[in-house]
Amino acid sequence: DVQLQASGGGLVQAGGSLRLSCAASGFTFDDYVIGWFRQVPGKEREGVSCISRLDDSTYYATSVKARFTVSRDNSKNMVYLQMNSLKPEDTAVYYCNTRLNGMNYWGKGTQVTVSS
Repeated sequence: DVQLQASGGGLVQAGGSLRLSCAASGFTFDDYVIGWFRQVPGKEREGVSCISRLDDSTYYATSVKARFTVSRDNSKNMVYLQMNSLKPEDTAVYYCNTRLNGMNYWGKGTQVTVSS
């Protein structure tokens, strides 16, 4: 079974940092792009960042560019999201995602709360 599990969320003050981790299993990890998304209650899930198979191409939403850094360790089937200079508007549940054979797979999210 494809499984993704995000962790590392928590409560942090504005300006602080958190590092999220995504543990993946059940598929050939280094064959697939992994994405990070976030969702606030009542709003649509939005894409935050993604990283290519070989770590040579990354994408960031405008709202997080220059503050967040995505990376992956294919030897450990892990993807990371380093989040710096956090803002209250970054508060959300964060999910990691991959797409296999036309299907989206989502892990359990991790809550990030940034206090002002």
